[in-house]
Amino acid sequence: MSFLEFMSVPAILFMVIVAPLWLIFHYKTQWKSQKADSSADEKSVKEMWAVAQRLESRVANLEKLLDAEAPGWRESNL
Repeated sequence: MSFLEFMSVPAILFMVIVAPLWLIFHYKTQWKSQKADSSADEKSVKEMWAVAQRLESRVANLEKLLDAEAPGWRESNL
């Protein structure tokens, strides 16, 4: 029995049993870590949404002030 014949049985067993299980568990842990990251991403999206709403209200207030102070400001900047 040569070395190649001796090593072919463990290599086949590794490729049929160990490698698929290894891949499955690897990607399962990857998916779990992505789920954990999504909650942090959701929190940052909510924070950005709140900042955008505050900025939108500031722009609206500035437009009101400019409308009161300089009524023709919209036409002069086009």
